[in-house]
Amino acid sequence: MSRVADTRERLIAAAEELFAANGIQAVSLREIVRASGARNTTALQYHFGDRAGLVRAVLDKHHLDVDTRRHAMLDAYEAEGEPEVWALAHALVAPLASELADPDGGPCYLRILAELMNSPQPMLDPAAFENPADSMFRWRELAVTVLSQEALRLHRRFVVLRFAVVELGRRADTAPHTDDRLFVSHLVDLVAALMAAPPSAQTLRLARARDAAIGQA
Repeated sequence: MSRVADTRERLIAAAEELFAANGIQAVSLREIVRASGARNTTALQYHFGDRAGLVRAVLDKHHLDVDTRRHAMLDAYEAEGEPEVWALAHALVAPLASELADPDGGPCYLRILAELMNSPQPMLDPAAFENPADSMFRWRELAVTVLSQEALRLHRRFVVLRFAVVELGRRADTAPHTDDRLFVSHLVDLVAALMAAPPSAQTLRLARARDAAIGQA
């Protein structure tokens, strides 16, 4: 590995640990450079440009493996040919849950992803959800076949994704564990239940009132 590539990887590893432990905005870029052991103080700017670029690099480090695993599960799901809520919930959760056992920063990745997903201010690029080649785009399209129209209007697909990611981030806080199988199986059950749960009459009334108010604005 070249010195340049090694420096880049050390910066990503340092950012991964510090972001996960302290929060993305609570860590200075200078701290990351120092923790990485980089000799050049401008190395971070050279490789990533800014904080946002560094966060993207941390996510990209793990995304390909997660994406590949989910595509494989969705291939198997489509080969079965029958819409099934639990199987789709499993395809959402399991590829991410595999990161719990990844010694190369997997739990840190899940904690960072949970922070991004649960932030009151948008921190994830919306374009990431609109890439047809991405497994989450494919998952969202398949989820349309098992969710009610009411659930779709209430953005249930995003709700279950956020729930799954936040719960995995909470689990990652105390990683590693001897066995994550029960936790993951239970999380899949909960996600499937969220996907299948019908909205209450009160929720539907409020949703219609909101839509009417938006239409009049």
